Amino acid sequence: MQDMFRFGTRLLMVMATFVLAQSAVAGQGAGSVIEGSKAYGLDSCVEPTPLMRKKHYAFLKHDRDITVHQGVRTIKHSLAGCVDCHAAKDDAGNYVPVTAEGQFCQSCHEYAGAELPCFSCHSSTPTKATKAGD
Repeated sequence: MQDMFRFGTRLLMVMATFVLAQSAVAGQGAGSVIEGSKAYGLDSCVEPTPLMRKKHYAFLKHDRDITVHQGVRTIKHSLAGCVDCHAAKDDAGNYVPVTAEGQFCQSCHEYAGAELPCFSCHSSTPTKATKAGD
């Protein structure tokens, strides 16, 4: 009986932690967009902010498949487009990688305990090809 109580207590603690973490992520406001990025001055992303917070990985994965398998590079949810809009500039006018401490991708992924495997191959700062209007 005591083992059942311990199991129930642990399960309750795990569930409470999960609910609190989800509430905190859902409650992140405009502060999650980094000042100095193009995104900072916009009212919304390519999709509504709550949807992007919850499903950005699915959009990126879907569009990755279209790019790799069909060669389509003009995609609404491209990783390069995300980096172009969310990368901030430092005081010298140089782009700060979105994976740097306190920057857009890194800060949320660290908070959520999620990895950032995209940038082991892809650029974490805008490239000349994506800097339209810069």
